[in-house]
Amino acid sequence: MTDTDVVVSPSGWVAEQARTYEESGGTKGTTMQGAPCLLLDYEGRKSGQWRRTVLIYGTDGDDQLIVASYGGSDQHPLWYLNLQANPEVRLRVGTERFTARAETLSPQDKARVWDSLVELFPPYAEYQKKTSRDIPVVRLRRTDG
Repeated sequence: MTDTDVVVSPSGWVAEQARTYEESGGTKGTTMQGAPCLLLDYEGRKSGQWRRTVLIYGTDGDDQLIVASYGGSDQHPLWYLNLQANPEVRLRVGTERFTARAETLSPQDKARVWDSLVELFPPYAEYQKKTSRDIPVVRLRRTDG
């Protein structure tokens, strides 16, 4: 798959940041409100089309953690639904690009890492209060060595 095969999020600021991030080789556009960001390329569960979005991430050991907060919406973000159907993804984390597998954390693992994610990006705490939906945390584990 080449970069031209990936559809970037239609959201204006996400599209702009994703382009900056990718075109700079991961040296620009790597933070949002002071928090580190990665590029997530994932396969659409209905279309089969590869898509790209920018997400804040934390770490747990060698793995990246992303939060399916959707700003506290009662619905899961579409990227999360796609990861559930197609967990094999491509990431750009800074200057490095690699493949990974997405896995939703168990309630126990989420409880263990949640405070560190809220410390990284404090709005997560408010987002969880806004919705009765348990906001998922997803582990991205590198698969290409």
